[in-house]
Formats: sequence, C-alpha cells, structure tokens
Amino acid sequence: MIVGVGIDVVDVERFAESLERTPRLSERLFTPAEAALPLNSLAARFAAKEALAKSLGAPGNLEWHHAEVVKEVSGRPLLALSGTVLARADELGVTSVHLSLSHDAGIASAVVVLEG
Repeated sequence: MIVGVGIDVVDVERFAESLERTPRLSERLFTPAEAALPLNSLAARFAAKEALAKSLGAPGNLEWHHAEVVKEVSGRPLLALSGTVLARADELGVTSVHLSLSHDAGIASAVVVLEG
C-alpha cells in the first residue's frame, strides 16, 4: 500500500546562489559525505529531502541530517533514515522507501514513494 508520495524540483543555479549567500547552509542540509559531492548532486539530494518531507506529510520537526541519500554499489540511490525522519516513517507504518533522482538542463528533481 502507498503511504506517501513526494516530488520536488530544484533550479540548480538558484540553489548555488543560496549556498553562496548562506555559507553554513550546506552544513545544515547535508551530511559530510553528501556535502563533498558536486553541485548538481547536491541539488538532487536537496530535492530528495524535500520530496521525502512531503511524502511524510511535511511535519515541522524533521532534521535534514536524519535523511541521507546513499548509493548502492550499482549506483542506485537510496534514502537512509534515522532520528526524527525514521520516527515519522515508523509512525506512518512505512516499510519501504523508493527514490528516483535526476538532473539535467539546470534542473534537479526527485520523487519519493513510501510503502507500508
């Protein structure tokens, strides 16, 4: 059964401007492993975290570091949940999280589907 669906789109140039304007923003949004990635990948990961928040009903208490985009050996992206994000997913009965990322032509996007 589908528990939640979220989608988000990020303008990569605008996201870069936000990171430049607010130097500590990257630290607030990303884990150290994520922060080391190139701009397009960061924008896609931000879109993933936004899409995840939407799929969880956008509660205001989620910590950005409690959702990390990681990759399988094959390159397939996964969301690793912990803390506040995992607690909300458990509350909703989530048993599986599906993630799709894309970035092209200055746009990064993500779709999250939660199953329970």
